Amino acid sequence: MYYVMSDIHGEYEKYLYMLEKIQFSQKDVLFVLGDMVDRGQKPLTVIRDMMTRPNVFPMMGNHDFLALYLLDKLDKGIDAMAVEDINDTLAWLQDGGETTVAQYQMLNLQERREVLEFLSELPLYETIDIGEKTFILVHAGLGNFRPDKKLSEYTVEELLLTRENPDKKFFEDDSIYIITGHTPTPLITGRPEIYHSANNIYIDCGACFEDGRLACLCLDTMQEFYI
Repeated sequence: MYYVMSDIHGEYEKYLYMLEKIQFSQKDVLFVLGDMVDRGQKPLTVIRDMMTRPNVFPMMGNHDFLALYLLDKLDKGIDAMAVEDINDTLAWLQDGGETTVAQYQMLNLQERREVLEFLSELPLYETIDIGEKTFILVHAGLGNFRPDKKLSEYTVEELLLTRENPDKKFFEDDSIYIITGHTPTPLITGRPEIYHSANNIYIDCGACFEDGRLACLCLDTMQEFYI
């Protein structure tokens, strides 16, 4: 079976419970649409777990992208950072980055290098065909969309930061679906549930929020799971 989840945000226990709930095995494949780090208490525990699983394929989210950039800067010392990097670091810490930094500082040099290398290799998008459906997997969406625009032509900002109208129809072909995280579904509907509209599927159900849930979608059956 093929599964997809997003925006775990350091909620390691919820992540493990979800793997148990879906009875995740070596025969299955899991795609994670970014934002594994920040906010929750064990962001790098989530990352390091994924590093050991050959059938789990995490992708880049905006929080992961920022963590990769700023953790490398912090390793070199704050005295070597430009003013804009210091400002970005302060903003990141206020947006949940403090848990990522705390865990990162507990790692030895080799472990730090392994984490940064892993993050640097995360893809910005994936596509997968299951039956007659094609799923485009991306953290935030397709910003500045054009029907003739190749996925490789989208910028990092367009893929990781955009917040498109969730009810916008992108492709005329009804067999193409866009699955995203980034925008918590409680902000769309007021409920922590996967949102389907116009072949868009939003799966960030606010796992790191008090009233949120971690969601997982089985692409073979479209069954939804929640923790």
